[in-house]
Amino acid sequence: MGQPFHVAIIMDGNGRWAKARGLPRAAGHKAGVEALQATVRAAPDLGVKWLTVYAFSSENWSRPQSEVSDLMGLLKLFVRRDLAELHRAGVRVRILGAREGLEPDISSLLAEAEALTAANTRLNLNIAFNYGGRDEIVRAARKLAQSVRDGDIEPSDITAETFSGVLDTACMPDPDLVIRTSGEMRLSNFLLWQSAYSELVFLPCFWPDFSTARFVEALKTFSERDRRFGGRTAKGLAS
Repeated sequence: MGQPFHVAIIMDGNGRWAKARGLPRAAGHKAGVEALQATVRAAPDLGVKWLTVYAFSSENWSRPQSEVSDLMGLLKLFVRRDLAELHRAGVRVRILGAREGLEPDISSLLAEAEALTAANTRLNLNIAFNYGGRDEIVRAARKLAQSVRDGDIEPSDITAETFSGVLDTACMPDPDLVIRTSGEMRLSNFLLWQSAYSELVFLPCFWPDFSTARFVEALKTFSERDRRFGGRTAKGLAS
């Protein structure tokens, strides 16, 4: 099958990684950021042009306030410390997720990351922050409903293509491969529309233990799959 053009990752298991070592959850999140840094550096050399990571879901706000504060602190640190390096490396950063209701300092950091790296082309890094797949679909439906109400389009104009065009991922390719760490086997509200025909690979390691070798392992698994998109196999056999 070859290499995937777009890889999406559910970075799961930071807390359990820390617990297994008798460390606070914050230590697990910090180790998770280090794993993300290594993954972003490795992706272009592995032939990946688009990388989307699930950094903070819209449901994560329900976690204990101390943990949310730790996660926000890591986000700020990641942007302030690593943004210049990402820019030098030719990485374009884009943020998926709802912006409404975010603290002004967080919103400005996200906007800064997108603006600084907008012209970069070596790797497209999408960070899903305050993101939920169902919420994204609802927000897209509201946009189209408003367009119908305003008389800009007719209901019959709404197709899969026009719907995709108002999602957070408009003008981006759908992920070829979705990787989830920690052994859990579900999408957890991540890219529900976009992953309709993605290959799924579930790895038993916790996210802080994700390495370039495990990245290569997942890519190899992908290369051995037969993607049919609801049709027939390469040999013409009915699926």
